[in-house]
Amino acid sequence: MKHFYPADILLPKKNFEKWAVVACDQYTSEPEYWEDVEKIVGDSPSALKIILPEIFLQKDNSERIDKINSTMKNYLDSGVFEEYHNAMIYVERKAGGTIRRGVVGVVDLEEYDYTSDSDALIRATEATVLDRLPPRIEIRKGAPLEMPHILLLIDDPKRTVIEPLKDRKYDYKLAYDFELMKDSGRVKGWLLDSANIREVQKALNKLIAKQDDKMLFAVGDGNHSLATAKECYNLNPNPLNRYALVEIVNIHDESIQFEPIYRVLFNVDEWDFIKSFEEYTEEYGDGNFQRFNFMSLRSSGSISLRSTSKLPIGTLQHFIDIYAETHPDMKVDYIHGAKVVQSLCKKKDTLGFIFDGMSKSELFPAIRADGSLPRKTFSMGHAEDKRFYIEARKIK
Repeated sequence: MKHFYPADILLPKKNFEKWAVVACDQYTSEPEYWEDVEKIVGDSPSALKIILPEIFLQKDNSERIDKINSTMKNYLDSGVFEEYHNAMIYVERKAGGTIRRGVVGVVDLEEYDYTSDSDALIRATEATVLDRLPPRIEIRKGAPLEMPHILLLIDDPKRTVIEPLKDRKYDYKLAYDFELMKDSGRVKGWLLDSANIREVQKALNKLIAKQDDKMLFAVGDGNHSLATAKECYNLNPNPLNRYALVEIVNIHDESIQFEPIYRVLFNVDEWDFIKSFEEYTEEYGDGNFQRFNFMSLRSSGSISLRSTSKLPIGTLQHFIDIYAETHPDMKVDYIHGAKVVQSLCKKKDTLGFIFDGMSKSELFPAIRADGSLPRKTFSMGHAEDKRFYIEARKIK
C-alpha cells in the first residue's frame, strides 16, 4: 500500500526569484517585511498575489479572496505555469550553511486526522485552533490551485527514504535552481523519475512496517493549512482535493533544528499578568519548576514557576488562554527569534516571554504518548528558514 504519491505539479516558467515567497504565517507583526516583498515582486507573476499573508487578515476578506481566485485563474489561462505530470520533486534548501533535503508529492487527506487523540497515519504535532480555520477555508474553498508551505516529518534515523536521492540527483532533470528573496538562502529541485518515485514509496512502507504505532508523518510546519485542506475536502469532496501537496523531510536531517516559538502579549498590564500567572501556578502547579524570562518597556527579568504542563510553553500557553477569557483586548503573537521579541517589547503595554524549547528527539515519542502538543510549541528554524511557495497543483 502506498501513502505518498506523485502529482501533476505546476511550476512557473520563469522568474522564480520573484515567484517564490515565504509562508503566509510568517512576519505577522512586521508589515515592513511584506511591504518590501511587494516592491521586489512588482508587476511580475508571483505567489504573493495568490496567497493572503496573515498580517493582512481582516474580519471580511472577501474582496481580497475574490482577487486571489481571479488571479489564480488568470495564471492558469495565460500560460504562467509549466505542468509536470505524475511528478515528485527532490528538493535541497540551503540556508545558514546547512542543506535541508525533502521530497514534494501528495498525501491522502483520508489518512490524516488533526484531533489531539488521533491514531491516524498523518497526525498534527500541535493543537489545531479551530477559530483559525474559517478564514483559511474561505480562501481555499473557491481556489482552483493549492500551494504548499506544509512540511511533514518522518522518523527515519537510518536515512533510508530521502537521503539516498542526493547521490543520484544529477541523473534527474533540474526543475529549478535560484536564490530566495531577502537573504533566505538558495533552493534547488529535481524531478524524480518513475523508478526513484517507486523507491521512495517502498522505503516509506518499510519505515512504517517497523513501527507498532502506525504513525508515518507528523506535521512539522503548516498544521492549519493541512487542516484547512481536510475541511475543504470534507465540504466538497472530489478526486483532486482529496489530496494535499506537501514536502516530506526527515526529522533526523542535520538541518532540522527545533526553535521555541515565543509569546508576545499586546494591550496587557504586564504586572497584573505576571502576578496572576504566579498565583495560578502556585495553586495548580506541581513540584517541578520552570523558568521564564520576561521583558516589557518598564522592566525585564525572570521568574521560576511551578509547572502545569510537561513543557514550559504548555504552562504558559494554558494560562494565556485562561487570562484572555477575562481580558478580551489582549492580543497574542507567536514570535520566532529572541531579538524580535526584544524589539516588539519596546512598545507600551507589551509583554514578551522567552523560555526553553523542546528537542526534536522528543517529538515523535511525545505525540505517540500524549497526542498533540500545545499550539505553536516549536518551529523548525527561524522565519527566513521557512518553506517558500514554489510548486502549485490544481484542486478543481
